Amino acid sequence: MAFSAAGSSGPIADINVTPLVDVMLVLLIIFIVTAPLVSWPIPVDLPQRTTTQVPRLEPPPPIELRVDAANQLSWNGQALPVAALQARLQEQARLHAGNLPELRIATSPDAAYDTLAKVLAAANNAHMERIAFVQ
Repeated sequence: MAFSAAGSSGPIADINVTPLVDVMLVLLIIFIVTAPLVSWPIPVDLPQRTTTQVPRLEPPPPIELRVDAANQLSWNGQALPVAALQARLQEQARLHAGNLPELRIATSPDAAYDTLAKVLAAANNAHMERIAFVQ
């Protein structure tokens, strides 16, 4: 396509359609190759509906841990040394296998972070899954 001003010999601007044709041909080839792949069915094994209901286990009562300002640990209101915490948590995990109790940790603002870190490490080593921080 060429255009110019009438009677003057100014520049002639042509639109080069070769790159446009090249891009369109590449896109056409891509669509021709991918269209049959999209139309094939993909087998998916979906779970089937069952009429039996799985009984829900009642969750065990939560374990309430408290770290006070003196860095003393209490288990449901009873004093417990930090060194004995992991063994006690592992015992609870063994007692309630598959249905672990929630671990609720409350700390005093004046408690040392080191004590809380030891409590969290013991909970991690005992594989406690549900840990909550409460006030």
